[in-house]
Amino acid sequence: MSLLRAIRYNTQTVCRNVIARSWSSLTDGEERITQVLKEKFPHASALKVVDISGGCGAMYEIHIESDEFRGKRTVQQHQLVNQALKDEIKAMHGLRIFTDVPRK
Repeated sequence: MSLLRAIRYNTQTVCRNVIARSWSSLTDGEERITQVLKEKFPHASALKVVDISGGCGAMYEIHIESDEFRGKRTVQQHQLVNQALKDEIKAMHGLRIFTDVPRK
């Protein structure tokens, strides 16, 4: 199993092979990004933000499902997320975005 797959499906993740962190607690960066996205997409049916840089806040993975994405191409959906996070992105090294539309 790849490290990324293990991170996604296990209840704990090993950050830089040194620090173990429970999924139940969010880092400050994860909380900040989650709050910004909740404000921008208040009707999102699913939202998950994960610091995949080992806790240092350099890279995040975002999974968001919102009806606001309906009828938009993937690149347009990602542009909406990037626009919402424009201030936070300035301090990041990278960002992985996964968007979806809720199933009716």
